[in-house]
Amino acid sequence: QVQLVESGGGLVQAGGSLRLSCAASGGTFSNYVLAWFRQAPGKGREFVAAISRRGGDTAYADSVKDRFTISRDNAKNTVYLQMNSLKPEDTAVYYCAARNRVVVDRNPANYDYWGQGTQVTVSS
Repeated sequence: QVQLVESGGGLVQAGGSLRLSCAASGGTFSNYVLAWFRQAPGKGREFVAAISRRGGDTAYADSVKDRFTISRDNAKNTVYLQMNSLKPEDTAVYYCAARNRVVVDRNPANYDYWGQGTQVTVSS
């Protein structure tokens, strides 16, 4: 099993940037596909980005492609989400998730471990 803790959220103006971090412990980090999901008030959990175990394969939601970048540092047991050109519609709680599989996945039901989330608020 693995424990995940997100950090780096905050309040920013539209057009600004944030970098989220997710620190893992309690498992073999390199065995897990990692992903970011987000949930806005009153809405369901939405896929944002995912990265394969070695970092060679990534996937992004169309709404964030070319603005967000997911990366991982297996030596530090940490996955990151660099968010640029933020928009008010990016406002949500962002969750880190882990999956003990090879293939990246966009379905939150296929992830086994979740962090507690970090709030991102983008003002207009």
